[in-house]
Amino acid sequence: MNFVSEPTAPLPKSIEADTQPGVLDAEAVRALKARDNATNWVYFVQIYALIVAVIAGAIAANDWLTANGFGFGWIASVNIIAVLILGAAQHQFGGAIHEGTHFLLFKNRKLNELASDWLAAFPIYTSTYQFRIHHLAHHQFVNDPKRDPDIAQLKESGHWLDFPVPSIELVWGFLKRLSPLRLLRFTLFRAKYSAVGFDGHAYIDPDDQSSKWPLRVGILYAVAAPIATAETIRFGNPTIGVWILIVSTVVAITCLLLTPEKAFSQTRLAPVISHRTTMLSRVIYFAILYGTLTALTVTDTAPAWRWYTLYWVIPLFTSFPLFMMLRQWVQHGNADRGRYTNTRVFLTGPIVRYAIFPWGMDYHLPHHLMASVPHYNLKDLHGLLLRDPVYREKGVVLNGFFHSSDGPSALQALGPSYAPSQSERAYVDNAALEYAELRHASDIAAEAAASERSS
Repeated sequence: MNFVSEPTAPLPKSIEADTQPGVLDAEAVRALKARDNATNWVYFVQIYALIVAVIAGAIAANDWLTANGFGFGWIASVNIIAVLILGAAQHQFGGAIHEGTHFLLFKNRKLNELASDWLAAFPIYTSTYQFRIHHLAHHQFVNDPKRDPDIAQLKESGHWLDFPVPSIELVWGFLKRLSPLRLLRFTLFRAKYSAVGFDGHAYIDPDDQSSKWPLRVGILYAVAAPIATAETIRFGNPTIGVWILIVSTVVAITCLLLTPEKAFSQTRLAPVISHRTTMLSRVIYFAILYGTLTALTVTDTAPAWRWYTLYWVIPLFTSFPLFMMLRQWVQHGNADRGRYTNTRVFLTGPIVRYAIFPWGMDYHLPHHLMASVPHYNLKDLHGLLLRDPVYREKGVVLNGFFHSSDGPSALQALGPSYAPSQSERAYVDNAALEYAELRHASDIAAEAAASERSS
């Protein structure tokens, strides 16, 4: 069911409505769109088990190498491998948030929001709602240079390429973006767009009376408080470090409690949980995390702050954005705005799939055609859509990421030989808002009509 403030607004429109009769069986589609409150717990357990195993294994390996006289190169190698694996795990959290953004993580809306926030979004310093206003606009206005936040963000951060890109230029462009400063810039701009959007964002509410202060309080607490606490402890003042954390926590919570709800950013997408509650929840999450790290460190139980920096913060600004950038390039680079040609299907091995295409993102074309299907059913949706002769003709299926003996690989598809041969009619995916509660739905519909006309 779609909760729309204006019942007459022409949103959303389901893909079933204008697909050839008989191609999509209604019962099969309903079965594929079914959500539950159980399945995705298995995926969360797998991610957390991997994170615990990798961090524990890296720490044990470092201790063993040090005790047995191995040099810095061996220790660095272990930690580089750990950072790469943990960046992939953080990308898995991104996949979980992505499902939560589409209300697919769990059928219960509040469980969907809470699990997405506490188990995936808060650990990588974002929230489900912040990502939702960014991502649903990407879906509705996919590859629209004026309205797709993904393209706008990549261009502003300097990470979008001028597709099509020959292989040599692609390799050179990739190597240049391995710079830590460039990866940091990518992460910061991604955070900015998820938090406050951009000037062309279709979901900005013109009547928004919000303040920047709640966001600033949240950022200051999440970033400044741990740095001040950890550095004070590192320089031999554990008591002061503890008090810095306690005082900053009390101040942040008090400020947010005293801030009226209207001061929190409002958009044309209604929140499932109030913005104040979400911001308070994030502060509480970090208070628990930072308090645990501080307690372990000041009691000499473990160098927890150092481990957190090495095994979580460093991947967050290096391997995680690297995997995310590669995914965005191959999913939408060198593509047009056509319904079947704005993205692709990627058949890759398990390692690439885990690191670059988490939670069904390898079946990206079916996802963009029917965003209300959970990730674990996208492969079956692809099989169902293959009955459609238009899907078979226009949809692109790529084998392999770096190289393929059967047609182009994901990276090869970004080159001039595979540029769109003709301009397809722009596809605006209003059905991506199927489960969203909208404010000013007619204004969103007007943006959708303008996007279609701009093709």
